[in-house]
Amino acid sequence: MNKARQSFAAEPTGIGLQSLVPGVAPITLSDRLAARAAAPLEPKKPQRPCDLGLFDLAARNQLDLFAPAQRADGAPRFSKDR
Repeated sequence: MNKARQSFAAEPTGIGLQSLVPGVAPITLSDRLAARAAAPLEPKKPQRPCDLGLFDLAARNQLDLFAPAQRADGAPRFSKDR
């Protein structure tokens, strides 16, 4: 078993010595910085939702403009026989 451990390259890390898989290069500081630079930006604090105009999701639920609502007895709310 010691032979198998010796055949792997190793690198020191913050949590101790880590063995490397053959053919896999260790992650360098430049690799980590490039990954962080390519990541999408995130806000520093929570953002308020954009509830205006096109982006107002609550306004899309106003279906009573297209179909009349019904009363509890099943009749249309806006019938001629009030």
